[in-house]
Amino acid sequence: MLSSLAGKRILLLSAYDAYSHQLWRTTLVDMFPQIDWTVLSLPPRYFAWRVRGNSLSWAFNHRDQLTDNYDMVLATSLTDLTALRGFVPELAQLPAMVYFHENQFAYPENRGPQNRGSESQRPEGDGVARVQAQLTSLYTALCADQVLFNSDWNRRSFFTGAGQLLAKLPDHVPGNLLAELQNKSHVLAVPLADQLFRATQRTAQRARTAEEPVNIVWNHRHEYDKGPALLLSIVNRLCDRGVAFRLHLLGQRFRSSPTEFDSIRRRLQQHYQDHDISPGVDEWLSDRQTYQALLAQSDIVLSTAEHDFQGLSVLEASILGCLPAVPDALAYPEYFASHFRYEVGELDHGGIALSAVKLIERLAAERASDLPVPPPDLQDLSASALRPAWASALLGTIKRHKHKNSK
Repeated sequence: MLSSLAGKRILLLSAYDAYSHQLWRTTLVDMFPQIDWTVLSLPPRYFAWRVRGNSLSWAFNHRDQLTDNYDMVLATSLTDLTALRGFVPELAQLPAMVYFHENQFAYPENRGPQNRGSESQRPEGDGVARVQAQLTSLYTALCADQVLFNSDWNRRSFFTGAGQLLAKLPDHVPGNLLAELQNKSHVLAVPLADQLFRATQRTAQRARTAEEPVNIVWNHRHEYDKGPALLLSIVNRLCDRGVAFRLHLLGQRFRSSPTEFDSIRRRLQQHYQDHDISPGVDEWLSDRQTYQALLAQSDIVLSTAEHDFQGLSVLEASILGCLPAVPDALAYPEYFASHFRYEVGELDHGGIALSAVKLIERLAAERASDLPVPPPDLQDLSASALRPAWASALLGTIKRHKHKNSK
């Protein structure tokens, strides 16, 4: 199968090249060196303009690259593929695969100031902007030969949201749109680089003593959808219960961030002074080697996210040896056993925070035991493990397109 890809020319379009999208495309290109890749990407800022305007930017600034005799197009769901094919008719003749890292139907509402220019994939402005982004992704998916989602949660929430949107439209809505789309949709995770799985040997058996502070990593973007209010509640409860811990705030941050982070830092500063604990790292570590080394030295990776479509930052930390403490929701049940998930369900905010704290305390105790619990086995997400499935998907898109056109 891999030999069938040799010499294939694929145009890869990443319309809003956020960190997770960069990780996906660079890993994919590395996985298939026998493919002749052409990659076009646009920076992850000005979300509403980027999603609506990527077809203009590419069609009139990169026409020569777009018409360079490819075998197929691989585009992210934030690409306005229908408009791009209209501007560049040559693209309409090519097989197309669309990849959903996320979907615009499952984002929580913004309860704070919008971080303009950040990597947030939530449209700025009113409901009209959100609906435009939702429709763009729906149109793009419908014109593709094959659609892939990075998790089943992503796929399910997309079809639920799309169905709800179509039901609100006033008239002349085709009745079989989602059924047609479901038939060509599959789940295929973002592959994680093989070097991650070779990066450290300390992961499974490293224990901490009961006297050591537990090292907790929180490595999400500093934005409202990653749950800073819940993080603050968890920090306060850990401090109130006298837990000796150190928190590393490693997520990417922007010009403005939720106010909860100021409160978190004040409480942590007092906590470190009271317990004579050296402070945790509080910065975005852009150097991958430094960042991964800190993950490999930590005990627990915590997620408070209100949305996560695959949870790459948590997966990466787990591969490097951290025990995950994640909500029993979103995409997490697809990757982590119940042992690593705190209850969400019908609990109120305080109940969720307490559930998370109890899980952290249990995992910390397990780290300090004579038989430390190993982190989850995520080998199935490695590039090596996923290479055959990705090769099959790429070849399947080309074959599906040829079969469709031969009818």
